[in-house]
Formats: sequence, C-alpha cells, structure tokens
Amino acid sequence: MLDAIHEAVLAEAAEVGLSRLSMEGVARRAGTAKTSLYRRWPTPGDILIDAMYHTLPQEVPTPGADDLRGDLVRALMLLRGVMVDGTRGQAMFAVVAEARHHPDLYRRFTEEVFDARGGRFTRTVLEHYAGRGRIDPARVTPLTVDIGEAMMIKYGMDHQAFPDEEYVARIVDEVILPAVGQDPRDGRPSGTDPS
Repeated sequence: MLDAIHEAVLAEAAEVGLSRLSMEGVARRAGTAKTSLYRRWPTPGDILIDAMYHTLPQEVPTPGADDLRGDLVRALMLLRGVMVDGTRGQAMFAVVAEARHHPDLYRRFTEEVFDARGGRFTRTVLEHYAGRGRIDPARVTPLTVDIGEAMMIKYGMDHQAFPDEEYVARIVDEVILPAVGQDPRDGRPSGTDPS
C-alpha cells in the first residue's frame, strides 16, 4: 500500500502542482481513506517528501574510485532517468519550480531527500573521489558539483527533449573533468583512441 501512496502523491503533484496538492487527491488516487493518510503523515507535502526519498535513485560510485569518467556518466544518466520518468520528474521539478511559493517544502526536499541520500548525482561522485585522494578536494566546489545537473536541465529546456548518453558523456568529458583538473582520456580504457 505504501508504494501505491507514493505513486499517487507523485502523480498528483505532477498533475496539479504543489498549490493544489491535497490529501483528498492523494487518497483518491491511492484508493485509500484520507484518514489512513493522516495517521502517518500530517500534510500532503510530508507524503511527497517521503515518496521522493524512497524513489529517488541513489548513485553508488565504484568503491575503489577507479573510474571517475564512468561514475560521472552513470550519475548523470540516473538524473536523466528521473527527468524521463514523467511522473517522478514532474513532481521533482514542481518542487523546484515552486520553491519561491513553498520554501519550506523546497528546503525539506534538499535536506531530507538529496542530502539525506548522500548528495546529488555528480556531487556524490566528486566527493567520493576527492575523499580517496583521486581528485583535488579544492576543485570540488559548489560550482563544479552543479555543472552536470545544470547542463542537463538547460539541454531539456532548450531542446524540449532529454540528452542522450553521448551528450551526457560530452558534458563529462568537455566540462566536468576539465573543471576538476582531469584529462578525460584518463577515464577511457587503455588503448582507446581519445579523439
């Protein structure tokens, strides 16, 4: 039943936005009583935060920190997966888009979803590699950890489409790796032509 409630709140937020998100709408979609929801969550925003926490994919860098390029590409492909997933992606972007009108929910989203799950996509990877001495920790800045995500979102806005894996690899090779002082050819398997 919890999965059905999570799916319902994501679908409701994606369809009606945060301002019209209600316990009634979530209960109707989930096929449960509104009172059942109130037993566990005080507000529909609480259900949404819980749903996003449990459904947001978690990036897991290679334990030996030996494939920076591959880990960055995989992390951005996870973000792409969220963007492509209409319901989950639209619900997440509703929180971001309506941050000015719902600042507390947006703060909770960053703290209780992203930060509680270990960070955000490329940040998790870059901090993992910096912590193991594979990249200079001084280069892991608020700007470098956001480059990939920002470029993915900009691509979506400019093209009204989602970047493919080739474009994601270009973001990593041409922007993120140079920004953290790495040569993209170092992330390629031995013998691969870097051109």
